[in-house]
Amino acid sequence: MRLVFREAGAPALALFASLSTLICCALPALLVTIGAGAVMAGLVANVPGLVAFTAWKGPLFALSGALLLGAFAMRWFTRNAPCPADPKQAAACARLRRWGGIVLIAAAIVWVIGFFFAFFAAALFF
Repeated sequence: MRLVFREAGAPALALFASLSTLICCALPALLVTIGAGAVMAGLVANVPGLVAFTAWKGPLFALSGALLLGAFAMRWFTRNAPCPADPKQAAACARLRRWGGIVLIAAAIVWVIGFFFAFFAAALFF
């Protein structure tokens, strides 16, 4: 059970945290950059938590970055963990490891995109 959390749960948690950074910072910056300020105003009016996410973007990125680092550490420490001897369970274990790695890399990419838009895009584009 512990190995399942390390292989699938930690990457999924990191992806969820990374998506929250996208919603808080990258989505508003993207909408304003492409000239969809009215859409952004509609989102702020209908999603009250969006403003709170933006106000706490520093701690949000720190927490999600820590979750990403923790997921990468779990993946690194279990990289040589054996899969079961049963062929079906071994195939499932290998598939779980592959998908966990893909999800973890996707979460890291999403986090980097959100970090760029939250802290650097305004200085570069305006």
